Amino acid sequence: PALRRPAIGIDLGTTKSCVGLFRDGKVEIISNKQGLRTTPSCVAFTKTGRLMGEEAKNQAALNAPNTVFSAKRLLGRAYEDAAALKDAHFWPFQVVKAEGNSQVQVSYKGAEKSFFPEEISAGILGNLKEMAEDYLGQPVTHAIITVPAYFNDSQRQATRDAGVIAGINVLRILNETTAAALAYSLHHPDNRARDVLIFDMGGGAVSVSVFSIDRSVVEVKATAGDSHLGGDDFDNCLVSFFMDEFLKQHRENISHDRRAVWRLRTACEAAKRTLSSSKKATVSVDCLYKGINLQADVTRAQFEHLCANLFQRVLKPVKRVLQDAKLSQTQIDDVVVIGASTRMPKIRELLQDFFGGQPLNQRLNADEAVASGAAVQAAILMESRSEVARNLLALDVVSASMGIETATGKMHGLVKRNTAIPAVVTRTFTTLRDHQPDLLIRTYEGERAIADENHLLGCFLLRGLSPAPRGMTLLEVTFYIDADGILSVFALDKVTGNTNPITVDAKKGRLSKEEILRLAEDHEKYRAEDRAQKWKLATKNYLQSCAFSMKRTSEDILNYFTLQAKKKMVEKCQQAFSWL
Repeated sequence: PALRRPAIGIDLGTTKSCVGLFRDGKVEIISNKQGLRTTPSCVAFTKTGRLMGEEAKNQAALNAPNTVFSAKRLLGRAYEDAAALKDAHFWPFQVVKAEGNSQVQVSYKGAEKSFFPEEISAGILGNLKEMAEDYLGQPVTHAIITVPAYFNDSQRQATRDAGVIAGINVLRILNETTAAALAYSLHHPDNRARDVLIFDMGGGAVSVSVFSIDRSVVEVKATAGDSHLGGDDFDNCLVSFFMDEFLKQHRENISHDRRAVWRLRTACEAAKRTLSSSKKATVSVDCLYKGINLQADVTRAQFEHLCANLFQRVLKPVKRVLQDAKLSQTQIDDVVVIGASTRMPKIRELLQDFFGGQPLNQRLNADEAVASGAAVQAAILMESRSEVARNLLALDVVSASMGIETATGKMHGLVKRNTAIPAVVTRTFTTLRDHQPDLLIRTYEGERAIADENHLLGCFLLRGLSPAPRGMTLLEVTFYIDADGILSVFALDKVTGNTNPITVDAKKGRLSKEEILRLAEDHEKYRAEDRAQKWKLATKNYLQSCAFSMKRTSEDILNYFTLQAKKKMVEKCQQAFSWL
């Protein structure tokens, strides 16, 4: 039966994504056309149109420079971001600079074209939305989209923008670990209060949160993470190692050959997965470069040695989140691991050793838990009639401190990390000069004492201040952090009572409202073109099938037709084949 107002939960992952729906008291994970419950976060651009998910990934070896993956790692990041540029070294597609923002440059329908990361993510989200619509047989416009708990304000806003471009009414940007905690609570309906640590490691990031779960209330005590530590980084380690080995053995540098890098990356990713269950894996790529084959074994011990610097970073957010929650390892009742990268034995070993040998809870589906929890939260916000959904409550926190730069260049904290959200903080500022016409406030996010060592959220210019001697103009500035963890700023001139308009000079990496509107229109245009291309291919395949069938039939029923009639039928079939 059709739902009154269907809302879905989307886990927008770095390497793969998942979409779920909560109805009739349970979560339903929606499969793609290939029958798989997760879909590659991959978009390919071809001479005729775009391909999504499995179709995009399957043709990547032949179209590597125009197949975009891991776009999530570019969301909300300026081109100069060192982490993003480091990733670009391993990507077969090209990342270019456009007015301070990152864009991916591809060949699309025979022409060079650049796309924002938000557009790529919108394509992935749009594909997941269409999967849900096909599954339900009705339009879907509302969704919750998850992000790593340690995503900053810019990255959260960029994710929301991607949803808007995809034609989605984004109900909330939800932390992945909070979504997983909702899924956990759904599977543990007992009344015993417990402190639970959820460790989520996917393709691009680590999120760690400590929750107090009491009956149906899920309260975040603290959250931490590393927004650039995931499966992709372990893949990059292997790729870098084998590129160096290939150079040593054959004196050939393959780094500039995008197709070769993609093929090597695919082989390394497969080897990494094999090493989760075996002590040894083979990396084999025929004719990798200039006809030279690559065939080499890698052991689990060797892999762990190559990635030692990455494994050393795994426990840092765990220690930090316990410190912020004011809990010791022994006070944690349950350690839950989710995310595909937690299948690596070394990750599980590090966590289990840190918690004194306590068994890890692996009962939640590592790939589907986040989408499941997001689907539950979507049902809650859409006022589901389900008693299970109605009784659940999730209380989240802001993942990083927010503050302003003082006249001495220091960071003046206004909102401390792990403050419950939504949150409102109001502070009063004054002028430093007589008859000062405006006041510039720089807003930052981070934990460093020096302001410009933190992440710049934006510069807020308060214009048209009332003329007055220095220190007499009082400006009340309100910082509002919504349930998505996104900051808005409002200002009031207390002398005149006027609300001052705020001009936001956003940090590079953000899209303007006009750009979002234009990209949404482009997205609809691309979707229409994709549908037309799919219809064309389906019709072409149908005609081809009919022609083959008619040709076979004419040969099988020779006794019922004259030789001339049969010849005419075969000619018509040949004409169809020639036209096709």
